[in-house]
Amino acid sequence: DYLTKPFGVDELLARVRVALRHAAHPATGAQAVFRSGGLSVDLEDRRVEVSGAEVHLTPTEYDLLKAFIQHPDKLLTDRMLLNTVWGADYGDEAHYLHVYVARLRKKIEPDPQQPRQIITEPGVGYRLLTEPTNGL
Repeated sequence: DYLTKPFGVDELLARVRVALRHAAHPATGAQAVFRSGGLSVDLEDRRVEVSGAEVHLTPTEYDLLKAFIQHPDKLLTDRMLLNTVWGADYGDEAHYLHVYVARLRKKIEPDPQQPRQIITEPGVGYRLLTEPTNGL
């Protein structure tokens, strides 16, 4: 979540309280395992599998994938992803994001050149498209 300037202190405090409440009490029915197509991510054990084979991700790649998983099928701007994964100081460093998205695609996409899960929205950001899990 983010605020646009100008904003009031009351609004900032309200949003912080909501964020703390959500962090302390995960939503009812929150999935410990995310599944989409052949991708399976165990959020508690930080385990990632593609078509049943375990895939090693760096901590940054995992944090990026987790940001996508937390907002499936939603458009995430470059700035939102940079702030979430790298922090506010990196909000204008889109090159980092593009490099890590390419690395992540190589590890989780069947064909990284024609991605079906992490889709680029030109000039805006990226979107994680979810797929049926084929009975998983």
